[in-house]
Amino acid sequence: MKKSIITFIGGGNMARSLIGGLLETEVSPENIRVSDPNPNALAADFPIQNYADNIAAIDGADVVVLAVKPQILSEVVKTLATTLPNKHLPLFISIAAGIRTQDIARWLGNEQAAIVRVMPNTPALVRSGASALFAVKHVSAAQKQLAESILRAVGLTIWLEDEIQMDAVTALSGSGPAYFFLLMEVMEKAGINLGLPAETARLLTLQTGFGAAKMALESQHDAATLRAQVTSKGGTTEQAVQTLQQGGLQELFDRALQAAQQRAVNMAEELGNK
Repeated sequence: MKKSIITFIGGGNMARSLIGGLLETEVSPENIRVSDPNPNALAADFPIQNYADNIAAIDGADVVVLAVKPQILSEVVKTLATTLPNKHLPLFISIAAGIRTQDIARWLGNEQAAIVRVMPNTPALVRSGASALFAVKHVSAAQKQLAESILRAVGLTIWLEDEIQMDAVTALSGSGPAYFFLLMEVMEKAGINLGLPAETARLLTLQTGFGAAKMALESQHDAATLRAQVTSKGGTTEQAVQTLQQGGLQELFDRALQAAQQRAVNMAEELGNK
C-alpha cells in the first residue's frame, strides 16, 4: 500500500479521516492526492497533493476513492469515465452510501471495472470506525488487500459475501452511532430527572457507555452473557432491564432497523437510476 498512488475524489470528513489514518500508517504524502472544488481545503492539515480537477488527480492513480455525496456520484463517475484507459483501470473504492457496484460500473462504461463498495460509519473520524466491504468479482486478491488496508487505517473492517447485505449493514452500523447517541441522550435526561446535575449525568453516561463497549470488545462472551453477569437477582439492574424488555425494546429496535434497511434499498433504486 505504501507505494500505491491513492486519489480521493472529494475532501469531506470521511476522506479527511482516511487520509489522516493513512499518514499515520506511514503512507507517503506524495502518494496521496485529493481532488476537491476547494483544493486548499486539506492543505493546512495534510502535506498531500491537492487538485481542483478530478481528471488530473486520477492520472496514474492505483486507487480512486469515491468520497463525494451520493447525489452527485453519477455525474462525477461519468465524467471520470471519459478519460479512463481501456486497460489497467485503477481500483475504485466507493464510500458513497446507497450506491450499488453495478451502477458504478455502468456509469464507468466498463463491466470489468474493479470496484469495492464500503459502508463506513462516523466513528472513523476518531479512528474507531466499523467498515463493511464488498468486492465485485473483478477485484484481485491484491486489490482486496489494498482496499482493506486503507479502511483498516480508521478502524475495524469486515468483508461481505453478498452486496445485498450492505443494506443491513447500513441499518446496523452505518446508522448505528445515532442509536447510541440517542441512548446517551435519554440516559442523561433520565439521570437529570432523578436529581443529578446535568454535567454529572453527562459524564457518567459517557464513561459508562465507553466502559461497556470496551468490556464487550475485550471479552470472549457475547452481549447477553455480559448483561447477565452484571445483573444480580433481585437487584436494581434487574428491575431496570425488566422494565426495558417489558416495554418492547427488542421489537422497537427490530422495527427501527427494518425501516432503515428499507430506506437503504429505496435510496439504491433512486440514486442508481440516474
